[in-house]
Amino acid sequence: MATKPPTHDIDESDVTVGSRKRKAVGVPAVLHALDIAVDQMGVTRTARTLMRVNQKDGFDCPGCAWPEEDKRHLAEFCENGAKAVAEEATIRRVGPDFFAEHSVAELAEHDDWWLGQQGRLTHPMILEEGATHYRPISWDDALSTVADALRELDDPDEAIFYTSGRTSNEAAFLYQLLVRGLGTNNLPDCSNMCHESSGSALVETIGIGKGTVSLEDIHHADLLIVAGQNPGTNHPRMLSALEKAKGNGATIVAVNPLPEAGLMRFENPQTPRGVILGGTKLADEFVQIRLGGDQALFQAIAAHLLEVEARDGGVLDTDFRSRHTSGFDEFRDAMQNASWPEFETATGIPEAEIRRIAELVRTAKSTIVCWAMGLTQHKHSVATLRDVVNLLLLQGNLGRPGAGLCPVRGHSNVQGDRTMGIYEKPHEGFLASLDAEFDFYAPRKHGYDTVEAIRAMRDGRARVFLAMGGNFASATPDTLVTEAALRRVDLTVQVSTKLNRSHVVTGRRALIIPTLGRTDRDVRRGGEQRVTVEDSMSAVHASRGRLRPPADDLMSEPAIIARLCELVFAGREDSPNVPRADWKRLGEDYALIREHISRVVPGFSDYEKRIAGGRTFILPNGPRDDRTFATPDGLAHFTVNELEYPVIPAGRLLLQTLRSHDQYNTTIYGKDDRYRGVYGGRRVVFVNREDLHAQGIEDGEIVDLVSEWPARDGSVEERRAERFRVVAYDTPRGNAAAYYPETNVLVPLDSTADGSGTPTSKSVLVRVERREG
Repeated sequence: MATKPPTHDIDESDVTVGSRKRKAVGVPAVLHALDIAVDQMGVTRTARTLMRVNQKDGFDCPGCAWPEEDKRHLAEFCENGAKAVAEEATIRRVGPDFFAEHSVAELAEHDDWWLGQQGRLTHPMILEEGATHYRPISWDDALSTVADALRELDDPDEAIFYTSGRTSNEAAFLYQLLVRGLGTNNLPDCSNMCHESSGSALVETIGIGKGTVSLEDIHHADLLIVAGQNPGTNHPRMLSALEKAKGNGATIVAVNPLPEAGLMRFENPQTPRGVILGGTKLADEFVQIRLGGDQALFQAIAAHLLEVEARDGGVLDTDFRSRHTSGFDEFRDAMQNASWPEFETATGIPEAEIRRIAELVRTAKSTIVCWAMGLTQHKHSVATLRDVVNLLLLQGNLGRPGAGLCPVRGHSNVQGDRTMGIYEKPHEGFLASLDAEFDFYAPRKHGYDTVEAIRAMRDGRARVFLAMGGNFASATPDTLVTEAALRRVDLTVQVSTKLNRSHVVTGRRALIIPTLGRTDRDVRRGGEQRVTVEDSMSAVHASRGRLRPPADDLMSEPAIIARLCELVFAGREDSPNVPRADWKRLGEDYALIREHISRVVPGFSDYEKRIAGGRTFILPNGPRDDRTFATPDGLAHFTVNELEYPVIPAGRLLLQTLRSHDQYNTTIYGKDDRYRGVYGGRRVVFVNREDLHAQGIEDGEIVDLVSEWPARDGSVEERRAERFRVVAYDTPRGNAAAYYPETNVLVPLDSTADGSGTPTSKSVLVRVERREG
């Protein structure tokens, strides 16, 4: 039987620290995942549910966006996928009685783990202005309250519509249509905080904001560079692909400030080698780079290739360069002025080691670069990723087998959301197709991204905030500023499956609208429904839940949005700015939504037929498919990027925020991070032992972390995160790491990546203060 939810928060005084692991997954991972799953779901429900994860007749994992092969394993899930499923398929329930028992003020005192562990939301709830408790409200009244608030706005830009990466294609498409029909492009989403830098760099250089590789390319790459990414915790199924690549002879280079277990050795629990023979060594080279030094590394490798080409020839793909690229001469000339001593300073890596890695690139038949937030959340992230593109363009490593760009996305449909139009800066081609399909004129003015949305709420320019999934209060930077901003608006609306901190950081009024999850059976008048998602590699496939929903009258996200469209647009059908559709039918039969998508979004023709029987179809990708580039000149662009890297003042550290192993984004599954040797707590900070010695701090001491940010008036702004246990750890001098969301409070709202607006959560300047007493 599953246990009851916890009665107390994590007790940080119970934290223990041991040695870090040097291998990932294996039998311990299976047992840990099953322990959490049984605790949440019970034995029978666990067995019945996990066998449906990522199957062609099952549901898409609500965790990461790593793709599946066409031939599926019986157990097509990883440890953290099992935890994600257990969190959603839990038999614990949060209904009106729970909210009657707990005031909002009391709930706000609890940590993210406790809130998430309470169970699935079952009933719409409203918090009236001045009230201490949420109270139940009918579905009709809840949705009418939202619609009335939107219709009463003086300006549609006073509303903000946030989206989580778990939203389906069907829900995302309807959602952006609702927002644009209202008259705004205020569509911030989780991409703004994670991979926006990738999209910005890739659109500029290759004409598409997505990666250019398939799973088969990973399997057959000659060289894989995995930079700023920890697949063992964040995308564990990627380890199977890396293992297969190793079996085919690939060399793997891991680039990271921390020696993550998942890139060292993989014990695949589905093979005898993984269970009995000690698994597979993955990384052939571990480059322990300083935080923010990745651009220097990629420039240095490119500089080495150009040097060897000038001396010996035969290094660069001159045919590819002449036929498919522009800007090479300018890039080559800039690299001739490169400074190897500066490369060493920026990376913390000796020149000889960098050149050894560069020789692996030079001699590789095909190269893939994979990355995640370790590359995207710095001030110079867009420039860094442009230099990743430069490196691959030199040898023609785009549009051929085993080569290309691989941004590894987080949430399972975060890429699909963008494909469906969840974007504050929509492209004209998409808007024109939307106008033609729905006989209206969508707004063209750009809307707010996530950081701009927080500023708008903070400054009183926004009155309504609606979140389709996610946990905005815990996911965003500058926690105290964000929470104060949310409290300024008239109405906050959270469409959610589970309780989280965003439900207790409210506007003057607040609504909680529960919804179906991926695992839930969705039956509308059109029959049993399915939705679709897009993975990290542009593959689209269907997802159909099988479990009985937590409440019989629970509505899905597409149904909720369709009903809101019906209410918001009622009586305005003759306006040229209002889309025309049969909203009621769209909310009852999602195949009709897919018909609209097929006529608006390129690549979705014959949508329904192509997902029949659980089949997957691949969206067109010019750089990958035929080396075509949707740039203004039709070519891939070499770019010249000034070298940037953080300079850390004496007595300070550069902090990166990251996940623990028992965590996915803001969802905390448990108290441990066993790969890093941390058990029973989360308020720890990993620091190089020599840095601790230099500051007179002992391993295990309790400290405060204080971030420092230069204000516009010349002063220094400070933000404080209290009571963190210091852990001496193998990290570069001057660098540190700690878990979010606990350290989001340290990330200044105005510290964002140039060109993308992504918060710089991987480069936060801090000092460490010993606590007295």
